[in-house]
Amino acid sequence: MGDYGTLEKEEIFSKVLRAGRRTYFFDVRATKAGDYYITITESKKFTNDDGSFHYKKHKIYLYKEDFTGFTEILNEMTNYVINEKGQEVISERHQKDYQKPYENSSEDSKEKIKSTESTLGFTDVNFEDI
Repeated sequence: MGDYGTLEKEEIFSKVLRAGRRTYFFDVRATKAGDYYITITESKKFTNDDGSFHYKKHKIYLYKEDFTGFTEILNEMTNYVINEKGQEVISERHQKDYQKPYENSSEDSKEKIKSTESTLGFTDVNFEDI
């Protein structure tokens, strides 16, 4: 405990919001002087081609002197979005009947793709695709 570099920051108060690939961490921490501040961390999961994954993190430090302004603007912005667009999420991926582009192509298109793939060699070019 005598070495400053090995001291762990005390967890004073924390909350987690999981939102799909993103996770938000809200933490209350203490300054060296013993006052409190908030950190908000966004952690986003990315999958590599080999199946492994990594996280990218972004952090905001919010000090007491900024709480009022931050809260006012955040409330104003969230209210604006809800008033303009409502509570429902507007996104293709959030639709109940959402299908990836290749899933909604017709059976004829799928059959054409299969026949083209089987007749083309590795170095052949199909100029209909260009």
